[in-house]
Amino acid sequence: MEERLKIVIVGHVDHGKSTLIGRLLYDTDSLPESKLKEIKEFCEALGKDVEFGYVLDHLEEERKQGVTIDTTQTFFKTKKREYVIIDAPGHVEFLKNMITGASHAEAAILIVDAEEGVKEQTKRHAYILGMLGLKQVIVVINKMDLVDYKKERFEEVKKEIIEFLKSLNIEPKYIIPISAKEGDFIAKKTEKLNWFDGPTVLEALDGFSKSDELDKKPLRFPVQDVYNFDKRIIAGRIASGIITEGDEIIVFPSKEVTKVKSIEEYNKILKEASAGKSIGIITEDKVFVDRGDVITKKGEPAPIVTDTIKGHVFWMDPTPFKEGERVLFKCATQEVMCDIEVKRVIDSSNLEVLSEDATTIENRQVADVIIKTEKPIVVENFNDIPSLGRFVLQREDTCAGGIITGFGE
Repeated sequence: MEERLKIVIVGHVDHGKSTLIGRLLYDTDSLPESKLKEIKEFCEALGKDVEFGYVLDHLEEERKQGVTIDTTQTFFKTKKREYVIIDAPGHVEFLKNMITGASHAEAAILIVDAEEGVKEQTKRHAYILGMLGLKQVIVVINKMDLVDYKKERFEEVKKEIIEFLKSLNIEPKYIIPISAKEGDFIAKKTEKLNWFDGPTVLEALDGFSKSDELDKKPLRFPVQDVYNFDKRIIAGRIASGIITEGDEIIVFPSKEVTKVKSIEEYNKILKEASAGKSIGIITEDKVFVDRGDVITKKGEPAPIVTDTIKGHVFWMDPTPFKEGERVLFKCATQEVMCDIEVKRVIDSSNLEVLSEDATTIENRQVADVIIKTEKPIVVENFNDIPSLGRFVLQREDTCAGGIITGFGE
């Protein structure tokens, strides 16, 4: 199977995300000829040259109709590998989608308008990338054509973004001047930016690596569901580690022990499966297993089982949170009601500490909190095993996302 890297593209609204995605698809010949023809005809009818933002608009229209492509992912390909762009809309009201999207990405492109520079939403999105622990980050300074490709303006914006990212412990691998509209430094280097000696966007992406570090960590297999056909299949996605036929396994939180009889993937029998794989396992004994349980391997470090966690929360609901309100805590496949104690509140756009003794969290604020769940849950520190260290909070809809930083009071 060809290597595939998942990326997320984020930034302030109108800084050119749609145009960049359209250009990436166009420059890598990832658009079917028939689609390109339709888009060209559409733009001609409007009396315009091909605008690459329309590429994404056109695909969005097909998505709504359930035609041709996946509802949340756009694909392009280089000589090295395939790429999946996880959709993360730029508007403030779509921040919750962004947290969900970015949480599955292996790399990120943060886009900044050369004319406007760093805006509030740029900072907020960068904060979320930092919160989600993404290490492979490219910053592209777009619309260089609007500032006459001036090196001085690029350096000004570059300095501004570096200073902010430093406060988040994000060190971008590259900061690249581009014009997504004109195609400068996306797939090819151009004379207009001959003063820049770094890589194109595609060269920078191809320089990133797929992480196999999760394979080397202890097995964590959150149970998605249990199916009883002619056999009993425990289904889920491996968060970390490797599971092998014959392994002795422990089900948390019950700590029941059994052995793996067989591993299946879409009607194929596997000898082993690693992090990221969605599989089903059949056990030798009929132990009690339910959605939300986490399967581990005997002899490896055990997960944390606790009802008290420390975390960073990004509040995304216009209705503020007030201490005393109970909300639903969701981590991997676990769902449990919880109480929250607010410790410190931070402004997400400038990282200024707003209060050390707050009892409320307002929309788009970040808070350090202690979460008390109504029963013990199986979790990890976010920096150790991300998918068991990441959570969302829910009222009727998702109202916050966050990461686990510690345990106990």
